Amino acid sequence: MIFEKILPFARTLLTKSLSAGSIAIDATIGNGHDTAFLATLVGDDGHVFGFDIQQEALDNTKERLASAHLLERVTLFRKGHEHIKETIPLPFHQKVQAAIFNLGYLPGSDKKIVTQPETTIAAINQLLDIMAPNGVIVLVIYHGHKEGKVERDALLRYTQTIDQQLAQVLKYEFINQKNNPPFIIAIEKK
Repeated sequence: MIFEKILPFARTLLTKSLSAGSIAIDATIGNGHDTAFLATLVGDDGHVFGFDIQQEALDNTKERLASAHLLERVTLFRKGHEHIKETIPLPFHQKVQAAIFNLGYLPGSDKKIVTQPETTIAAINQLLDIMAPNGVIVLVIYHGHKEGKVERDALLRYTQTIDQQLAQVLKYEFINQKNNPPFIIAIEKK
């Protein structure tokens, strides 16, 4: 297949944005898959900051990072991604090259705890303020549940209003698949 599936395409965008020594953010660490991937990309001289509100997510991610010998490259915060700007130390502002969000709920956990459009939009605005030029934000939008549809609609409305002088916005999705497959909105800061 020539077209990349959704999650591989998200990783392609991150791989193109990051190199050894880069700074990255996993705004929804979940079970730590993206956090570990980012930590591999940034190398020993880079750093990843990860956010999640659930202790289970932090525990799962720490375990995954420790088993891959990547823990020293990552700082995890048990707080919502809407606190990115105040949490990321000032020396890293204007140096963040990539961020990823996997929106929805923590797989295998309480499906009542979901990401919220207000906090996600606040986090995107903060990231656009502290990212380096050409920094990329990848939003993987899971909308197969009621709250996911609300967040999807809010993010589509919001991202269409981002000033094209500030960033360019891409939507990547397969439009002929059933069961509400996830899709990507990617934002590249100019």
